[in-house]
Amino acid sequence: MNRALGRDARDLPILLRAALEVAEQALRDIDSRPAGVLMRAVERVGLPREGLGAAGALDRFRAAFEPLMTGSAGPRYWGFVTGSVTPAALVGDWLTPVFDNNAIGQTEPGAALIEREAIGLLRELLGLPAELAGTFVSGATMANMVGLAQARQWAAARSGARADRDGLYGLPPPRVLSGAAHASIDKALSMLGVGRRQRVSLPLMAGRQAVDVAALASALDRADGAACIVVASAGTADTGDFDDLAAIGALRRERDFWLHVDAAFGGFAACSPIHRHLVDGWESADSITVDCHKWLNVPYDSGVQWTRHRELQLQVFGNSAAYLPPPGAEAEPLHLAPENSRRLRALPAWFTLLAYGADGYREIVERDAALASALGERVAASAELRLLAPVRLNVVCFTLADPEPGRVARFIAELRADGRVFLTPTTLGGVPAARAALSGWRTEERDLDVAWSAILEAARRGHA
Repeated sequence: MNRALGRDARDLPILLRAALEVAEQALRDIDSRPAGVLMRAVERVGLPREGLGAAGALDRFRAAFEPLMTGSAGPRYWGFVTGSVTPAALVGDWLTPVFDNNAIGQTEPGAALIEREAIGLLRELLGLPAELAGTFVSGATMANMVGLAQARQWAAARSGARADRDGLYGLPPPRVLSGAAHASIDKALSMLGVGRRQRVSLPLMAGRQAVDVAALASALDRADGAACIVVASAGTADTGDFDDLAAIGALRRERDFWLHVDAAFGGFAACSPIHRHLVDGWESADSITVDCHKWLNVPYDSGVQWTRHRELQLQVFGNSAAYLPPPGAEAEPLHLAPENSRRLRALPAWFTLLAYGADGYREIVERDAALASALGERVAASAELRLLAPVRLNVVCFTLADPEPGRVARFIAELRADGRVFLTPTTLGGVPAARAALSGWRTEERDLDVAWSAILEAARRGHA
């Protein structure tokens, strides 16, 4: 055995305690760790011949890279839509590689049962019907891809073909209709061979990122027999807006189309009686995307794809080999998603759902949404800033009073260098803007005050 490997195996308890000390220090400092860190060069090292051992690798990490690790698990990382990691989710994630099981019930039954139970717990949290089956995937992009892969299968079947078996050659392409779709939808269409150009962006409601349902109905009527896939948004990235899912569901009862709902973070509105109306009607969807490393506050990478067409999912992703168990009544995840093997990403979700329950997640969602609303009010009342859209849930989209593109870019860069809050850029209606998305369990009112001071200071410097 390699000497370094043998030594590490012998000293593993010591190494784990050393790693625990690093983790504990990082968590003690999470509130003060910069939310944003600017990139800088780090001297590269070559591959050692004999190996540094785990202690040497830990030393290298602490010296070279730990100072560049952002506080993305902290209370003021408001870029993208990023949750923190709850204590229970962290416990589950630490145990995941210890057992290192894949969720194949015939060989690793504990992992398979945990995954099935976690799906059931999440279904209860979101109030989804039993006929929607769930599968853990790596996040929203993959969940959108898995849902649209089934939609592609459905569209091909309308022409008497099986896309999984025969491909798409010679088949009429489906028409993909959406309002303000997330960029990952186009990426999924590209990966699936449907093509980005097949997506038609429909008119939006005035001053909204929600699709005009009348325009959607008209587009469906003009489809000339083409298979239509409607992608509805439950929480747009720029403003957190929601399509009228109930009205789209009513259309679906009258017309034949596939309804995919991208509810990556907006689906968690279902946790709260205050906000649940935003997703009214999503239960009628054919497929739904939910991203757990957003508002469920579990570590990357974790998402769930929901479907009411498990048979189409099995057609697309089913694997056949002598060493693989065939699909049964409880199909293994390897038959339901692109990966044959993956870490037990259900374990952190299972831990945190059991640990904090429905009331815990209702409180997180309502607190984040209330703080986002308060931030929106401060922006609207400010002479230096301009609110670009109403705050409907947890996303605040705003710009400078004088939104010259270079000035807005400098404003966001200054905030990143300052480190007290992290925001990401966007453009809304041609106006360069910043967006704040509050989805972490750590975020409290004092963090709003700290972030607001940083935002105002950077805005005033931009106007000086």
